[in-house]
Amino acid sequence: MATSKDGVKLDKSTPESVWKQILSAEEYHILRQKGTERAGTGIYNKFYEDGVYKCAGCGTPLYKSETKFNSGCGWPAFYDEIPGAVERHVDNTYGMRRVEITCANCGGHLGHVFEGEGFPTPTNQRHCVNSVSVKFEPKQ
Repeated sequence: MATSKDGVKLDKSTPESVWKQILSAEEYHILRQKGTERAGTGIYNKFYEDGVYKCAGCGTPLYKSETKFNSGCGWPAFYDEIPGAVERHVDNTYGMRRVEITCANCGGHLGHVFEGEGFPTPTNQRHCVNSVSVKFEPKQ
């Protein structure tokens, strides 16, 4: 279980007042208010090193670098998550049906998952993730 510098448990029960204190304004907007960074601006969009992508809110491991691929969409793309790390929710905002993905531990907004786009990946899925929602930890 992740904790803040002050030893506060970080999960779905964490009060918004705590998130506002520990996250930057941009992280709070994306992770807690379901915002989206502009396409092509995220630090992990064209980043392909060995390691693990963890939730920027609570530190839960979400994606392995082996599942990251270049989709050309302007955001980091993964074809699969670490089992049990990501939850899916139907999102009907903006007059369309999408599937939102969130951190299973803290509920932080990651982005959306799309299926059947024809990418040559084992799952035929594209997890379109905001760079701000994750932190990369290099393989040791």
